[in-house]
Amino acid sequence: MDTDTKSGISKEKPNLQSGGSHDREFDFTKADFDRVCQLIYEHAGISLGPSKQDMVYSRLARRLRANRLESFREYLAILESNNEVEWEAFVNSLTTNLTSFFREPHHFPILAEHVAKQKGRHCALWCSAASTGEEAYSMAMTMVDTFGTFTPPVSIIASDVDTQVLAKAELGIYPLESIEKLPEDKVKRFFLRGAGEKAGLVRVRKELRDMVIFRQINLLSDNWPIRPPLDAIFCRNVMIYFDKETQLKILERFVPLLQQDGLVFAGHSESYYQATHLFKLRGNTVYELEKSAQPAYTGELSNSGHRTHRGHHGHRRTR
Repeated sequence: MDTDTKSGISKEKPNLQSGGSHDREFDFTKADFDRVCQLIYEHAGISLGPSKQDMVYSRLARRLRANRLESFREYLAILESNNEVEWEAFVNSLTTNLTSFFREPHHFPILAEHVAKQKGRHCALWCSAASTGEEAYSMAMTMVDTFGTFTPPVSIIASDVDTQVLAKAELGIYPLESIEKLPEDKVKRFFLRGAGEKAGLVRVRKELRDMVIFRQINLLSDNWPIRPPLDAIFCRNVMIYFDKETQLKILERFVPLLQQDGLVFAGHSESYYQATHLFKLRGNTVYELEKSAQPAYTGELSNSGHRTHRGHHGHRRTR
């Protein structure tokens, strides 16, 4: 998944004076902006810098109109009343998802090689910031090419905090220009072109869509509905929107989910220098576990025949 919430600093912003801006439909004070920043950080871990004030206003102003409100104070009161529907809309409004098929293409041959060397063992992959689905479907196409079948020994979970983009991802419908850079053989094998009123659109073939399970997951949530062990986690171009403390907490939680040789794929502008005790660089923005960071999953069999894995303190849990 990419959000348009990268922190920045700008001091030349006359719009956030204590009385708000007079040329706007709604007053938007510095206190309003600060409260929005606090709420989105607490709920989704996203750090908004002062340079994002105009973006925040324009996106949340739509929510004020939709709710027929007259002020940001009223809108914030709705959020603070724990209105689940509006909380979802709030998060969706402040996340922008920019992605494409086979973005950062050097990752996919590494993924193919890694899965192929498991020699037919079932593999599990997690696309943890799936956005509108292009990344997850790129992973699925890679698996089809690797194994020569639409039913490879691989399961793919794709998640995002934004429910609107997940709905689009599940549909698998994209503008024709989104596949213009793909080789023609891939287009023929994996996409259907629209006709008539659907002209200008393509849809991912059902066989490929069926390979991906989409789920709404907030990386800041206490519980992730992800079942270990995972062979690879794609967490690309999302960590840059979290502060270092939040990044480290997420990386710490990745460790017990991974196979001992599991990989984590990062975005081109991301690095895990704050987690060198957990991960070491294997290739260009590809990380593997440090030997000292043992994953919780052991692959052992319990007396009942079920596989077991260990929690952070070595306690066994039966699966």
